[in-house]
Order: sequence, then structure tokens, then C-alpha cells
Amino acid sequence: MIEKTDLSYEKAVLIGIITKDQNEDKLEEYLDELEFLTYTAGGEVAKRFSQKMDFPNPKTFIGTGKMEEVRNYVSDNEIGTAIFDDELSPAQQKNIEKILKCKVLDRTNLILDIFAQRAQTSYARTQVELAQYEYLLPRLAGMWTHLERQRGGIGMRGPGETEIETDRRIVRDKISLLKKKLATIDKQMEIQRGNRGQLVRVALVGYTNVGKSTLMNTISKSEVFAENKLFATLDTTVRKVVIRNLPFLLSDTVGFIRKLPTQLVESFKSTLDEVREADLLLHVVDISHPNFEEHIDSVNQILDEIKSVDKPTIMVFNKIDQYVPEEIAEDDLITEKTSAHYTLTEWKQTWMNRLGDKVLFISALEKENMEHFRKKVYEAVRKIHITRFPYNNFLYPEYDKYGEEK
Repeated sequence: MIEKTDLSYEKAVLIGIITKDQNEDKLEEYLDELEFLTYTAGGEVAKRFSQKMDFPNPKTFIGTGKMEEVRNYVSDNEIGTAIFDDELSPAQQKNIEKILKCKVLDRTNLILDIFAQRAQTSYARTQVELAQYEYLLPRLAGMWTHLERQRGGIGMRGPGETEIETDRRIVRDKISLLKKKLATIDKQMEIQRGNRGQLVRVALVGYTNVGKSTLMNTISKSEVFAENKLFATLDTTVRKVVIRNLPFLLSDTVGFIRKLPTQLVESFKSTLDEVREADLLLHVVDISHPNFEEHIDSVNQILDEIKSVDKPTIMVFNKIDQYVPEEIAEDDLITEKTSAHYTLTEWKQTWMNRLGDKVLFISALEKENMEHFRKKVYEAVRKIHITRFPYNNFLYPEYDKYGEEK
């Protein structure tokens, strides 16, 4: 696939719709995230467009009038890319490109582009390439518009169709080859995981950009790439960590995101095996993000898809140093207090209270509450360790063979 080499920021516009299932506030939130994705991919957002519709236009996603408004802005401001918040059908993408005369991407394509930039190892690159080809296959017809032989009719049954079919066959062969390559690497990784012995496995999971890699660096004293961009980590990193006298394996996994393309979930299946095979999950949450509760739901939804939602889990609320509740002025008698105004102490009295000792508040960057974090992780890992080795627990006389306190 084509790699981006131009480091200058591309000017882009974002486009989304307000529907009965997605109100204006929700759209703004999604467009905020789309803007961050655009920035991560190397783009700069010049303007956002939105339209209220019952359902997307099957031909152009948005209405004719709004499309004309976008077209004029794109033309007048030399915009190179239009990015839609939802996945476009091949026909919609083809029609929109004809009208706007610029590059047209949807959220899926944008995420795939970021993954292509971020993939470091051969394994990650193979996973991304597979997802890209699977996304590309149904869109091949639109890439042959320069061959005016697709229309059919007398004298029009020529190389156009042949070239499309040839390309489809090439792409299908490539997909088959990549799947075989991944299957081989999967077997190798499965053997590697089996060779790690009986050490307890702990996996960091969470929404993208919540600070998992920073936390990994803090705990394991290793140098895992961490950056304030989405999907900084694609390759699963596994480190052996020792807290007090207890060793365990800690893995940093790819971040989740809402509307994660199905192609990526499928092609990153083996990466998610680290989560499936973990004994303990550390669900890291960016509590400074205004929509962190929805992020938790999104992560739990994907964990449910990979049958890992019921694993022993500690909720780790990170970035407490950046958490700033909204303030209500003393003379303001109109504004109703909502969760946006909660202090951290007030948050702890909400549904979080029901989690008991399965919840932690830390700052991995500023190393706040890290001793408490280590203590909790140590206790959770020790409990699993004792259960796994019920007759070798002389190191922990205060626990019975089931890991329960006597």
C-alpha cells in the first residue's frame, strides 16, 4: 500500500450528520475525535460541516444543498481531503469524489491510514495490509473510472471489465497470501506464549491515548513508545515485571476506539489474544476526558466481543493530574450540577464505589499514587499465583491454598 512521505499537514474538512440516534452534542464529540484522528494522520482541519437528516443519502451521504456548500468551500480554500465520520459505501465514495474533486476518506480509511503509519514490526504491517486490502476490494470498481468501457453496450465490452476483474483477482490472492502469513506468525506467537511458563499474565487494556504505554514504562522501567496521539502503540509489548518478590508478565495492547473498523478487529485478532489469555486486566481510563464513561463502555463492548469482559479487572483511572471539573459560580442559580462538575472525591462516591478495592486513581506521567497502584497489582497477582500453585504458597502463610486470606 502507498505510504505517506509528505510530512506537511494536509488541509481537510470534516463531515458528519445529526440523526435520531446521534444528536448534535454526540456528533460534536465524534467530530472532536475525528479531528484528533486527522491530526494524528498528518492533517489539519480547516472546517467542519454537519447536517440534520433522518438517514444518510444513499448516493452522496449528505444532501444536495450541503454537498454544494462543501464543494464551494473545498474549491475556494484549496482543500485536499474531505473526511466523513461514518463509513461510506463504494458508490457514495465514488459519487462524492466526482462532485468535490478531492480525496475522500471515511473514518475507517483514516484509521487504516494511521495504522499503516504506526505499524513497526513485520507482524503489525501484515495485519494492517490485510485490513487495507479487505477494505479496498469492494471499492476497486470506482478506481477504474478513467476507463470509459465500464458502461456496457455495443463496442463497450472491452478491457475495462477485464482489468477490474484482474485487479480483483490480484487483491483476493493477496488477501489469501496475507492470511496464510498471519496464520504462520500466529502459530509462532502461540508457541512463544506457551514458552513463557506459568507466570501470571497481566494485560493493559483501554481506549486509545489513555496512557497505557506511559504506565507500562513506569511499571516496567522499559522504553515503550508513548505519544499524545491516537494509536501510538500497535505492536503488543510484553515485559517481565517484578513487584517485591513476585514476577509476572505485563503486556501493552493496541488501544480501542469507537466505530473501530471490523477489518481491524479481525486482522488484529492475534494481538487481542494477549488480552484473551491474560489472567488479570488493568483497564486504564483517561479520567480527564469529558466522555470517559463512554470510552469504558466502548472498551467493554470489544472485550465482550473477544469473550474477555468477565476476567478479573482493576479499573485504573489515569491522568488525575489533568482532571479539572467544570465550575458553577456561586450566584449561578440556573445551571444544574451534573457529572461534569464532580470532583474526584464525588466521582468516588458514584458507581465507582461499587467496584470496592478494584479501582485506582493515578497519574502515570507524574507518578502520583504509584505505590498504591503497585500494592494493589501485587495483591491481585499474588492471589492468582497462589491459586495456580496451591501447594507452593509457603511464601504467603497468611493465605490459604485458594488465595483467600485466613
